[in-house]
Amino acid sequence: MSSDSLPPYFNLSPDRAQEALGASETTAGFAAIAEACRAGRTDLAERGLQEDGTRRLRPFSTWEITKYLIPVAPAHFRRVLRQNPDLPQGASETEGGAKWFSFDEVLQLRAFFGSQGSKAKNYLPYRPEGLPAKIVAVANFKGGVGKTSTAAHLAMSAALDGYRVLVVDLDSQGSMSSIFGAQVEDEWDTVFPLLARHYARHLQSDNQRRLDRGEAPVPLDETLEDAVKMTAKDVIRPTHWSNIDLIGAQLNLYWSEFQIPVWRMQSRGWKLWDALSETLEEDGVLDQYDVIFVDTPPALGYLTINGLAAADILMVPLGASFLEFDSTGRFFDMLHSTFASIEEGENIAARALGRPEISFEWDAVRAIITRYDGAQQAEMAGLIQAYMGKRLSPHRQDFTALIGQAGESVNGIYEADYRDFNRDTYARGRATFDQTYAAFKELLIGTWRRDELAAKQTEGAA
Repeated sequence: MSSDSLPPYFNLSPDRAQEALGASETTAGFAAIAEACRAGRTDLAERGLQEDGTRRLRPFSTWEITKYLIPVAPAHFRRVLRQNPDLPQGASETEGGAKWFSFDEVLQLRAFFGSQGSKAKNYLPYRPEGLPAKIVAVANFKGGVGKTSTAAHLAMSAALDGYRVLVVDLDSQGSMSSIFGAQVEDEWDTVFPLLARHYARHLQSDNQRRLDRGEAPVPLDETLEDAVKMTAKDVIRPTHWSNIDLIGAQLNLYWSEFQIPVWRMQSRGWKLWDALSETLEEDGVLDQYDVIFVDTPPALGYLTINGLAAADILMVPLGASFLEFDSTGRFFDMLHSTFASIEEGENIAARALGRPEISFEWDAVRAIITRYDGAQQAEMAGLIQAYMGKRLSPHRQDFTALIGQAGESVNGIYEADYRDFNRDTYARGRATFDQTYAAFKELLIGTWRRDELAAKQTEGAA
C-alpha cells in the first residue's frame, strides 16, 4: 500500500502537531470566543436590517398573494383593485411591472375579500368567537431536531394565514428571538418577571395567612417587588411581522432555572407549573391573540415544564434516525415521570383536604419528522410511524436547499424573496412547510371546533 493511499490519520508528526497547537486556553479565552461570536452574530443579523436599523418584511407580489394568501384568480384580484381604488393598489418596481404589496396591505385586502367576497371561500381563517387563544409548545430535549425552526415557521405560516400570533421564547440561547430580530437587553425583557410576579402573588397570599395566624410575614425582596408591578404588556414586543409579537429571551433567562427551585423551596404550595399560563390569562393575553407559540429549551427544566403545562397542543420535532427516535422516546418517558409526579404529589394533599384533584391534559400531542430525506430515511420513517401511530404526523417535513439559503440570510422560509431563486424552486421549497402548517392547522381548528361544540352543549344544557 502506497503512502498516498493511507488514511489521513496515519504518519502524523508529533512535532508539527505541537507547533500547530498554539498556547493553552484559559477561562478568559471563553470570553474572547464569545465576543467573537457576538460580533459575528451582530454582523450577520444586521445584513437583514434596513438603513434605519430595523428589520422589515419583504413585499408580496400579485402572484404570491393569489397563489398562497388570498384564494382568487389573478385576473379577478386585479379587477377588484380597479373597481375599489380605496384599496391598496400595490407598487411596481418598473413601469408596467408586477405589483408588490406590503404585508399590512395584504391583511387589508384579505379583510376586504373576507367581508365582500364569496362566502364559499375561506378568506379568513377559522376562529370561534369567545374562545381563548390556543397555546402551542414546540419541544424536545434533543438539540438539532429543528425545534426552533419548526416553531418559527409555524408562527409565520399562521400569520400569513391571518391569525394574530404571539411567540414566547423560553430558550436562553435566544435563537427564536434572533429570527424575529429582537434585541433583548436582560432577563427583565423575558418571561422572567411574569414568573416572578406569579410567585410574588403567591407569597403575598401566604403572608396574609401568616399574619392571620399571628406570624411574621416573609418580606418580598427587591426582585419580587419590581416583578409585582409588571404585566405581560411590559415584555411583549412587536416584530417586523405586523401580526406577530414576541416575548424574547437571552442568556440571563437561564438564571430562572436556578431561581425557580429556590422559590419553590421557600413556599412548597407555589404551583410553579401554572406560572406562565395563569399570568398570560390574567393579563388578557389569551384574548389578544389567536395562537401563542412557545419555543422551549432543549432540556426538561423548569422553563420547559411551564411551557408544556401551559400548552393546549404539543408539537415534538425529531429526525428520522435511530438516535433521535430513541431520544424522543426518552423525552416522552421523562414527560410522563415529571407530570405524573406533580399530579401524585398534589393529589395526595388534595384528597386529604377534600379538594378537587389535578390532572394535566393536552388537546393534542403530535410528533413530526423534520429534515426528512426520502431517498435515505424512508424505511426508518416508516418504522417510526408504525410504532408511534397517529401521534406521529403523517406529513414529513423535507429538507430543501431553500432552508439553507434562507438561513444564511437570517430569514425564515416565508421571508425569502422568490426572486432570489426562481418560482419553481421557491414553490417546491416552501411546499413542505405549507404541508407542515396544513397538518398543524387541522389540529388547531379541530381543537377549537371541539371546544366550540362543548360550549354550545353546555349552554344548551343550562
